[in-house]
Amino acid sequence: MMNFRSATQWDSVSAWDDDPVVASWNGLPVLEQNVTADVCVVGLGGSGLAAIGALVERGLQVVGVDAGRVAAGAAGRNGGFLLGGPATFLHSSLSTWGTSSVDLYRATLLELDRLAEMLGPEVIARTGSIRLAGLPGEPVDDAEAADRVVELADCAALATVLREHDIAVEEYDGELGRGLFLPDDAAMNPSRRALGLASLLRGRAGLYEHSPVTAVESGRVTTEHGSVSAPVVIVAVDGKLEQVLPDLQGRVRTARLQMLGTAPGLPERLPCPVYGRWGYDYAQQAKDGRLFVGGGRDRFVDTEWTFDTSPTSDVQGYIERVAERMAGKPVDVVRRWGASVSYTKDGRPLCSEVLPGVIVIGAYNGTGNLVGPVAARAAVALALDSTTPPVYFSA
Repeated sequence: MMNFRSATQWDSVSAWDDDPVVASWNGLPVLEQNVTADVCVVGLGGSGLAAIGALVERGLQVVGVDAGRVAAGAAGRNGGFLLGGPATFLHSSLSTWGTSSVDLYRATLLELDRLAEMLGPEVIARTGSIRLAGLPGEPVDDAEAADRVVELADCAALATVLREHDIAVEEYDGELGRGLFLPDDAAMNPSRRALGLASLLRGRAGLYEHSPVTAVESGRVTTEHGSVSAPVVIVAVDGKLEQVLPDLQGRVRTARLQMLGTAPGLPERLPCPVYGRWGYDYAQQAKDGRLFVGGGRDRFVDTEWTFDTSPTSDVQGYIERVAERMAGKPVDVVRRWGASVSYTKDGRPLCSEVLPGVIVIGAYNGTGNLVGPVAARAAVALALDSTTPPVYFSA
């Protein structure tokens, strides 16, 4: 039974922000002056912070700005999955991108190792992940049953390709259903990841929150109350990227992803991040029993191509049913929220110089938690060393 009774459920506050560590974040200043730097980074999500980290390691003076709080967008409002590889499953991306998709897979696993070393097990939990064929529980109709059979065969095809490239994978057959277990993957609270990185960097770079960018041009970034003059600008924004850089209209398209959070106290059922039904539906469970659940975008395609991040009753109703199947029982929903991410037509994220000295990274096609930092390092190499980005990025 759907549970839409409380207005607080519709305030679009992410359940991740209920974490005491996130709630106690003391913030960063607003940019209220004109400053100079070697590099300006626009966006303080996972990719922007990774770029800043790589830049300060080279001894450069860096200023980073964000329109809201650190990781207030999708970087802090996503499912908290740290999955190896591109947005599409490896056996599919191999057929379209070739072996570069394997290179991206390995690069994301290296990025995960970096994150785990920097932030530790309290932030990065090396749990592995489960890809299910379908969703937990018995199929509700013949169509779902048939699709589950097809997806189980696809899981087997993926496992074959992973093993051919020495990437760890095991068959999963357990309480939740059947599919694959990928032991290299991990889970996190995405807000804690970003705020942890910002805490490490705030003494080494000029970081500013609540400083919306009004213009990006070669050598200069203008915000509502200040500006940054820098010979290199890296725009590290995922959702609404075409609003930040209008020239990207037609290359990227913004979509809304919706999630919900349940009350604590549910029985422990998900040992790690779980995604099913071809990866469209996903959930993870906190130690206190809370579920964080998202998905359904493919079922509401027309309405979810939008810049609006407000949760909607149709999608929320669907993902509440997903939550109940993940939990194996009715759930009490206490948070509902949305976030913007961007997609490209061919599934390759952007790492491209769009103006002299202005490099954009983004459009991670829904899986930017590890691909984003990989793109950030490629952007730094492009900006400072003139190194051409790997072919798994769209230049």
